[in-house]
Amino acid sequence: MPYEAIDQIVRESTEKSYNVWEILERFLAIPSGLKHEQAIASRIRRASFPTEATLESYNWSFNPSAQRQAQVMELATGEFVRRNENVTFVGKSGLGKTHIIEGLGKRCCVAGYRVLYIKSGHLIELLNKARAIKSLPQQVRKLRAFDWLIIDEFGFEKLERREISDALSLLYKVIDARVGRSTAVITNVDFKDWTDYLGDPQIVMAMLDRLVYRSQIIKFDGKSFRAASRPENTK
Repeated sequence: MPYEAIDQIVRESTEKSYNVWEILERFLAIPSGLKHEQAIASRIRRASFPTEATLESYNWSFNPSAQRQAQVMELATGEFVRRNENVTFVGKSGLGKTHIIEGLGKRCCVAGYRVLYIKSGHLIELLNKARAIKSLPQQVRKLRAFDWLIIDEFGFEKLERREISDALSLLYKVIDARVGRSTAVITNVDFKDWTDYLGDPQIVMAMLDRLVYRSQIIKFDGKSFRAASRPENTK
């Protein structure tokens, strides 16, 4: 039992004149609270977020949009995961899409959901390796099991698609398997350009159909955080 928690109970019991039963109740609640915090920390660790980004650390004033902020904060409740809705972030690079999706992912971990963050290039490699050892169906089932799967940098995986001719088909297997579960896609490719950019119109249309169905779509625009942080722009 942590000394800090004990000290806090002792201080509160003195300040607020708790009776013996109130003090006992608070002592008994400590192990439960610790277990809950450890479970949250475990879910966040297993989600494989690349940074420490949170919604609290996002600079909403850089590209102010009351509508976008309201949409994000509604997502932060995690209710969309319970409703098995998809999320799509669309916009050019440097606008903070990944920062926000990480923050949302951590909020969902706190809410008790199992989340996985993965970049599409890494996902293609993972699926291709699983296929090589004849365990692709098992890998797809593992990916389906997450309450919320976040696929970032969708459309950036040019190298993987050149090296793996059916990379798009592998991605589609995951998207299709997760129909009825919540999936997020973060991309800088506008929907109208997906066919030209990704190729194979039939697979692209089928993928779009599954992703856009029951999806909350948030479009990002404005100035680039990365461009603004370059030395020539900070003088």
